[in-house]
Amino acid sequence: MQQSQQPARAASTTDTKNLSESHAHGAARTFLAMEVTPNHTQAVSGWAAMEPSGKVVPFAFKRRENGVDDVTIKVHYCGMCHTDLHFINNDWGITMYPVVPGHEITGVVTRVGANVSGFRPGDRVGVGCIAASCLDCDHCRRSEENYCDKAALTYNGIFWDGSVTYGGYSNMLVAHKRFLVRIPDALPLDAAAPLLCAGITVYSPMKQHGMLLGEPGRRLGVVGLGGLGHVAVKFGKAFGLKVTVISTSPAKEREARESLKADDFVLSTDERQMQAMGRSLDYVIDTVSAQHSLGPILELLKVNGKLVLVAAPDKPVELPSFPLIFGKRTVSGSMTGGMKETQEMMDLCGEHGITADIELVSTDGINDALARLARNDVRYRFVVDVAGTGSSL
Repeated sequence: MQQSQQPARAASTTDTKNLSESHAHGAARTFLAMEVTPNHTQAVSGWAAMEPSGKVVPFAFKRRENGVDDVTIKVHYCGMCHTDLHFINNDWGITMYPVVPGHEITGVVTRVGANVSGFRPGDRVGVGCIAASCLDCDHCRRSEENYCDKAALTYNGIFWDGSVTYGGYSNMLVAHKRFLVRIPDALPLDAAAPLLCAGITVYSPMKQHGMLLGEPGRRLGVVGLGGLGHVAVKFGKAFGLKVTVISTSPAKEREARESLKADDFVLSTDERQMQAMGRSLDYVIDTVSAQHSLGPILELLKVNGKLVLVAAPDKPVELPSFPLIFGKRTVSGSMTGGMKETQEMMDLCGEHGITADIELVSTDGINDALARLARNDVRYRFVVDVAGTGSSL
């Protein structure tokens, strides 16, 4: 019998942290969640971290039955985000073990609930960072579910029924219809997977700050050429911006210019190059997750220019006041995007042929890929071939 999922209460980040004070507490609450959710009867095979070892192991668990508002998905691919490493290693102190990572999920619908009208079996779909929200606050009504105080993450979150959410390192998933997007036929499911996190993370602020209006002569700077940065370059070029890549690595110049067709490249450690680019950019999107100073980057902006931070360094960044004051510049932050915006982004990617540059790995290679990801040794996103012939699931 199908059960309706009511928007009773999804946990906030604070709630999740309180639930995860230790490995023991997290495990106890996981057991409790399983006890109070008897409709979790579907056997699933996946990969989970059981402790902060930096590795995952095969893990069998159960998902809820497909409710009237739910869609069941056979997972084909799941992108590997650096956030997965943070949760696996409990870097933020909020991990509830066992944790099944993965929030860049693509696959095919196998079942839909009675109240679902927008999807049907066989549809190509994706699930990103969010599994639930309150559905009733101002943010949810504006389709900004990612900013809802009661948003639940796709993994390591608390769903409406009190269960701990498990992510896409698994062979199937049950998602509420609100938190599902359609993947255009023009996009391959593997290379589209990272768009559900890396793609929307850069698309949302670029749209918000007018970077994608196609105004002639507008110039965008992208700090860092990794999983997020390379997609930001692709968006900028697709919408007619002059794109400059700003990097600490001289080896990235050839990639930026030849592979991604960036218009300029600036080595941020070269003071002469940085000065030559002073007051030349309208926008900068900063994708670097390491601690760094924003002062030199701000000096690249024109008067009234905008700098957007989308990464989360583990230590505070340096923000000197003079480049702000004397340039009337703005610094803001942004995290992922709402569901309406995510579908819009995916549709535009279909129209423009935008995908992530990926390295496909089998499920047997997840731990090797995680080790390489920790060293930033990837061009530019690992994607797990969950349903592939080499899969051990």
